[in-house]
Amino acid sequence: MLLWINGPFGAGKTQTAHEIRWRLPGSVICDPEHVGFGLHRMMPPSLRGDFQDLPAWRQGVVDVLDRVLTDHDGVVLAPMTVVEPVYFRETVGRLRERGHDVRHFTLLAERATVLRRLRERGFGHVVQFVAGKDAPLRRESFAVSKLDLCLERLREEEFAQHVWTDRLTVAQVADRIAAASGLTLAPNTDGVLRGRVRRAWTGVRHIRFD
Repeated sequence: MLLWINGPFGAGKTQTAHEIRWRLPGSVICDPEHVGFGLHRMMPPSLRGDFQDLPAWRQGVVDVLDRVLTDHDGVVLAPMTVVEPVYFRETVGRLRERGHDVRHFTLLAERATVLRRLRERGFGHVVQFVAGKDAPLRRESFAVSKLDLCLERLREEEFAQHVWTDRLTVAQVADRIAAASGLTLAPNTDGVLRGRVRRAWTGVRHIRFD
C-alpha cells in the first residue's frame, strides 16, 4: 500500500509521514522530492524551475515507487505536494493503473495556519527571535508564492480524501490517515517536550541549502 500525503507546502506532510513511519513497523518513506533534487543538481541554476514540470520527474517517481511497492512488504509513504491535475494523473493515477493500492490524502488548513507553520519550520523560530515575528519568509518564498494556488486546487474533489489539520496534532492527523486506510499504528508515547524535539529534528533534517 502507498500512502501519498498531499497538501500545500507547510501543511505538515513530512511530519505526518515520519509520525506514521515511526509508529508503523515495516513502513518506509520514499520522498518524491529527492528525484526532483537530483534532476536540479544535474542542471545549471539558470535552467532550474519547478522540477514537477519535467516529464523525467513524473516518470522517475512512478518508476521508483513502482519498484518499491513491488518489492517491499510494508507500507510506503510519499509526502509530496502535487496540485496540477495532469501531473496528479501521471503519478498517482499511473501507479493505480499499474495495480498498486494507492491511498491519497490531502492535508488542508486555513491560510493563516499554514503561514504560521511555515514561519516555525526549520530555523523559523530562530529567525523570528532575531528579526521579529513579522520577519519576511525569505527561505519559504516559493512556498508562500504557491500557497493560494495550492489551497484552491487541492480543495477539488479530485484531490480527496481531505484532512483538515488546523485543530489537530501531527499524531492525530496520522491516526486519521491510518484509520481511513485500515492500518493500526502503535500508540504515541511522546511527552510534550519529547514530541516537540522529535518534530524539530525532523524539520531540521529536511532543510535544504541548495
